[in-house]
Parts: sequence; structure tokens; C-alpha cells
Amino acid sequence: MSVTPVLEADTLSRQDPELAEILRGELDRQSTTLQLTAAENFASPAVLATLGSALANKYAEGYPGSRYHGGCALADTAERIAVERAEALFGAEHANVQPTTGSSAILAAYAAVLRPGDSVLALGLDDGGHLTHGSPANFSGRWFDFTGYRLDPETGRVDHDEVRRLAREHRPKAIVCGSTAYPRHFDYAFFREVADEVGAYLIVTLTHSAGLVAGGAAPSPVPYADLVCVSTHKTLRGPRGGLILCGAGLARRVDRAVFPFTQGGAEMNSVAAKAVAFGEAATPAFAAYAQQTVANAHTLAGYLAEAGFTIATGGTDTALVVADPTPLGMDGRTARGRLAAAGLVLDCCALAHTGGRALRLGTAAVTTQGMGEPAMARIAALLADVVGGAQDPAAARAEVRELTAGFPPYPD
Repeated sequence: MSVTPVLEADTLSRQDPELAEILRGELDRQSTTLQLTAAENFASPAVLATLGSALANKYAEGYPGSRYHGGCALADTAERIAVERAEALFGAEHANVQPTTGSSAILAAYAAVLRPGDSVLALGLDDGGHLTHGSPANFSGRWFDFTGYRLDPETGRVDHDEVRRLAREHRPKAIVCGSTAYPRHFDYAFFREVADEVGAYLIVTLTHSAGLVAGGAAPSPVPYADLVCVSTHKTLRGPRGGLILCGAGLARRVDRAVFPFTQGGAEMNSVAAKAVAFGEAATPAFAAYAQQTVANAHTLAGYLAEAGFTIATGGTDTALVVADPTPLGMDGRTARGRLAAAGLVLDCCALAHTGGRALRLGTAAVTTQGMGEPAMARIAALLADVVGGAQDPAAARAEVRELTAGFPPYPD
């Protein structure tokens, strides 16, 4: 049997119908349910085509012009294009496009400037911090000494006074600015000031807002941070992967921290798909998308507040909305399950200062589908009806199917 068969539309169905059915089912699930998971989006057909290209076969350990394998000329060109586009898109002096995930980009950033046992200051896990902010289940909590700064219990915003106090007390080697469930912009200038005061590196984990920065809908951390770690999916709408941005002075340390310290050969199909996504993100159409994503989040948060949800920080600056369903008589985990049965797919997150769980929603995917403020009003009503008990999940599921039918993620 040939290992390079002619590629046909039904190749997988003929060879492996079991897996082909799973792929068809997953596309149907994504197309007929509402993707409100904050960390997800719909990559373009061009990005998906690149992921499934022949570059998936290429082993390209190393960097352009310095590979450990032959036959890398075209892979080198693809990576150089990805690097150039990333640097131009974010205004950075250097970009490393090889990290396979956002978390692996953060691991490499830590490895570039820290040593095991170093002190790090980051947003606390119970206040919206990420696993890489010192979770004992994660490499960060095992290798480094993390101290968590908290959110102000009254406003739900980052407590700048506490950040400065903790920085002076612990004299961290690095300060991390970023979150997984904080819906407001960070004051990068403030964090730069504190980092300089205590002689710390400033690392920004730009996971959820990278596409908003690229589209001009959120402030950029690049002028302030020593290292910026990016997720290339989520609001950036590329393949699942990571990216590190830094100044020229840290470029060599970052590159060596990615390869050979934390990774082997790059996934060249993913690197090329990142290049495609960076090209898309540099267009006026993407800028309009980024603005609409934020507008949709504002609208969704407003309608949810009117429906009785408590909205963390009183609103949002980004694509994230953190909504507490407790006033409607249901805890976050139970609400998530009922909503999933209705076809509203989303996550839970810790609710600062309460020990409870809130709903974490994102508008990136539904905005890609073309939904605007009227659809946000309808989604908010569905959320409230299902959580509040006014509508059975099965009945709401039919309404979700009707709504999504008008906004197919991949129109024929």
C-alpha cells in the first residue's frame, strides 16, 4: 500500500470510517451549539488547511539556517515568514513561534530568566491566576517560589497597593502580569514601574487578549514587558499554540529556552498555520472583528446583569465575562451542567474571596460566526432562563439549534 495516496475528500471515510464519523460529529457539535468557552475560537479554513498540509511530515529540529535535519529549506522559509509577521503584528524586536502551547511558551519564558527556587509574584490562583502562576500541580509551583497578589474585594480589580507591597517584601526575580479569568486590562505601565523598583523581570501572559491587541481593541504590553507569552488560538484565531515576544537582548536566551531546553523539533505545520493567522490578524477585517468581540462581551455582560447574574468587576474590557449565577439560586458547577445540556458550552472559574465558582464566558467564537449585539441579548436570555429554571434545557437546546443555524462557522 502506498504511503502517499491521492488525497480525496472521502479518503478518511474509506480508510477509517470510525474516526471519520467522530470528526463529522465534532463539526456538527461545534456548528449546532454555542461556543462560549473563553479559550476557544474557530480557525479559518486557510489555517486548518495548513495544519493538515505536508509540513506535518517535516522534522525541523533547530532554527532556520541551523537545523539538525536535511530538507528544511521550505520549512525555514515558512518559519521566517511566521517570525516576521509576528514581530510586525505586535511591534516586537524578536518572536519565537515554536512553542506548542501557551503554557509551554510560559515555561520557556520562565526558563529564559529564572532558576529553580527563584521568587515570582503573580496573580493568585483563586483570583483568576493561571496554573502557571504557581499551582502545585504545575511545573511552576514545583520549581519556583510563587507569591500571589489578590483582587480588591470591593472592586474586583487588581489591588495595586498590595502588588507594590508584596514586591517590596519579597523582591521577586520576576513579576507576572496576566490571568485566565480576569476580564479587565492590566495596567502594564504600573507593573513596569514596580518591576523596575525591585529589579524584577516583567513577564506578561497575553493568553486571552492577544487577538484584541493585534486588532487594536486592547492595549499592548510589548512596550513595557521583558517577555510576552501569547496563545495563538483564542482571540488570535490561529492554530492551538504559543508565541514568545521579547526584546533583542533576550532573544538568544528565549530561543535556547524553547529549543533545546523545553522542546524538541517544532511542529512545522503549526508554525506555518501561525504565519497564516498572523497575516489574517494584520487585516482591517480582523481589526473590525476584535472591536466587535469586545462590544459583544460588553453587551452580554450587561444583559446578564439585568437578568440577575452578578458580574465580576462590574463588567469587562475584553472578550471575557465572569458571571456568578448564585443570585439565580444555582451554583456555578450545577449551572454549567444545565447549560451544557442546553447546548451552551462554557467553563467555570474560581470566584475571588468567596470560595465559590462562577461561569466564565467568552465571545471570541460567536463573534467569528458573525453574531452581534442582538444575538448576545438572545444568548443572555437563554442563559438566564436555563439557570433560573424558566426553561427546560431540552427546550432551550432547540432554540440554540435555531440560533446557530443562522451563523454557521464554516458556511458552504
